[in-house]
Amino acid sequence: MIEPIGNQYVVARPVYSANAFGEDHKKIERRHKTLLEHLKKWCGCSTKKAKRIVLSFFPVASWLPGYRLKEWLLSDIVSGISTGLVAVLQGLAFALLVTIPPRYGLFAAFFPVISYFFLGTSRHISVGPFPVLSTMVGAVVTRVIASTNSTSVLDSDEPSLEEKKLVVAASVTVLSGIIQLALGALQIGFVVIYLSESLISGFTTAAAIHVLVSQLKFMLQLSVPAHTDPFSIFKVLISVFSQIEKTNIADLVTSLVILVIVFVVKEINQRFKAKLPVPIPIELIVTVIATGVSYGFNFEQRFNVSVVGTMKQGFEPPITPDVTVFQQTIGDCFGIAIVGFAVAFSVASVYSLKYDYPLNGNQELIAFGVSNIFTGAFKGFAGSTALSRSGVQESTGGKTQIAGLLSAIIVLIVIVAIGFLLAPLQKSVLAALALGNLKGMLMQFAEIGRLWKKDKYDCLIWVMTFIFAIVLGLGLGLAASVAFQLLTIVFRTQFPKCSTLANVGRSNIYKNVKDYSEMYEPEGVKIFRCPSPIYFANIGFFKQKLTDVIGFSPLRVLRKRNKALKKLRKLHSKGLLQVTPKGYICTTDSFKDSDEELDNNQIEELDQPINTTDLPFQIDWNADLPFNIVVPKISLHSLILDFSAVSFLDVSSMRGLKTLLQEFARINVDVYIVGTDDDFIEKLTRCQFFDDEVKDSMFFLTIHDAVLHVLMKKDYSTSKFNSNQQKETKFDFTINTNGGLRNRECQVPYETKF
Repeated sequence: MIEPIGNQYVVARPVYSANAFGEDHKKIERRHKTLLEHLKKWCGCSTKKAKRIVLSFFPVASWLPGYRLKEWLLSDIVSGISTGLVAVLQGLAFALLVTIPPRYGLFAAFFPVISYFFLGTSRHISVGPFPVLSTMVGAVVTRVIASTNSTSVLDSDEPSLEEKKLVVAASVTVLSGIIQLALGALQIGFVVIYLSESLISGFTTAAAIHVLVSQLKFMLQLSVPAHTDPFSIFKVLISVFSQIEKTNIADLVTSLVILVIVFVVKEINQRFKAKLPVPIPIELIVTVIATGVSYGFNFEQRFNVSVVGTMKQGFEPPITPDVTVFQQTIGDCFGIAIVGFAVAFSVASVYSLKYDYPLNGNQELIAFGVSNIFTGAFKGFAGSTALSRSGVQESTGGKTQIAGLLSAIIVLIVIVAIGFLLAPLQKSVLAALALGNLKGMLMQFAEIGRLWKKDKYDCLIWVMTFIFAIVLGLGLGLAASVAFQLLTIVFRTQFPKCSTLANVGRSNIYKNVKDYSEMYEPEGVKIFRCPSPIYFANIGFFKQKLTDVIGFSPLRVLRKRNKALKKLRKLHSKGLLQVTPKGYICTTDSFKDSDEELDNNQIEELDQPINTTDLPFQIDWNADLPFNIVVPKISLHSLILDFSAVSFLDVSSMRGLKTLLQEFARINVDVYIVGTDDDFIEKLTRCQFFDDEVKDSMFFLTIHDAVLHVLMKKDYSTSKFNSNQQKETKFDFTINTNGGLRNRECQVPYETKF
């Protein structure tokens, strides 16, 4: 019964153990389906299910029939044109990160959009090249090409080298797509949850640094040897600065001017985005101007700058991936597949929440998998979504992937018709545009301070991920970062912040004794809370923290008592010990025995339950024993373990916990476990956890139930209080709504009001 009284309440119910609650409230027996039944349902077929499957594999069929032509078409057209222009320039720029000719970046900006239009579930992201993935693919290309000993210079114009790079990039892209498609088909899109926001932020920031370093050679027009092993970024920097005197000043000045202009205009777009109808297309503007200036003043001949060069019109025939490349790069491809999906899914999730439409992670994996396979077959490279490009598509009014389809048409026009106009464009301009898109990633350094204030573990994950990715490279760095992140989770559960609880305000509320001044702690009772699962890695820590809280080791006390009992039994058998109502009377002044012999030869006997049935007297272990026999005196008689945050026990920890409970039972300390759910107790029952010493009657619903049970069981008359407390003389209590604890006559056993 619950009686509300203003902003307070009074509850009257019995004190419930888990068994007593089960007797009063019968649990509904739920039947769980067998594996065969699940398979039967999964394999079953109906018209409704077939329609649902088709719509899930082709999400376009669910939203296209409801397309609002008059309301959305104009917005999608404007968005598609704006996004397409950005996609063209980013495709050209990010192709340099893959170390292949820029024109192939147009293929990477075209093909994935077509397949994602039919298979993707996000309506706002722009699919295509992403600088981080381009850098990862480029690192793999560099390593594989270097291993063939064809060349050590990435800027070689040798046709055979260019073709090899294209084959490697395409093979890596296809294998990454196959991995994504397999993960989606197996419905394990949840794998992305192992990449936390802190890890992704630190990783993409480190990738931005890799992009920055990789573009220095284009900005300075230097020949830099390929480096892909750990510490490669430092080797590239050494190579750049060792030949800094060979810098092409025209390329350097051009790239710096473009970079400054792009940064300034992007800042204007960000600050005045609410007032601007569409963001200023600064990439397009500077590209047109730079191309015109380079062509008009003949920069290639006069200043010997490196330009995009001849752009073949139209598409090229598809190629067959190299299986030997698959074998060499499967680990890298797995990282590329996961990072690409994680970034795209995180961006898509933001827009799906903003515009309130569902997002299917497994279908997204399938969509990106097919897109990468399709793109790789036509000499493109792995893609995801560039944050800036998706931002343009959404901010310019894009409503659906119709905008994405129109952006692909813009890219198509460049590929088949006007690509040749970009031939005079300097590569340093493309490098500057690539760096201009890294501003958001580089600004993520500010996350360190914010994370330090919010959660130091997340801050550490960010910093270590950044260091790993910088030092080890993006592939190994990602693997090391995920391992480190999981290690922090293990560390947090392996060393949980256990605490001792006590009553606050004389109510049914129990808090950490260190946090409040007015606490009620019954004498001889300890309440210990463990805030994490208990498993093989932290059972030892759990035991140690519990020992520290109660002030003694139950095993040590048990052994001491058994040794003392052995001595007392020997004294009594020899007639040297008599017991009177006033205590022990010894008829001898000395007695010798070997503690060492007991410790070494009879250790197993000392761990057994204490048996005094053969003695004509009872032993008070807290009293003084004869012959200076010393046994630790303990005041604890009841221990309450708050397991409300313990979600599971494994077999190893279960064995350790049972041993601990047996040790307490053998020294007459009652242990109660509170806050567990029914599944927890059922698992213990299945594992044959309970016996004559460890019984299932130790489980109680709440801490307060267990405390009241202890008070009534012990016929409590004294308690231990802090400075502002008074002693209670009755064992049955009522908790007042004003926070006081008062006595009342016990009329209904085991019933309380609070």
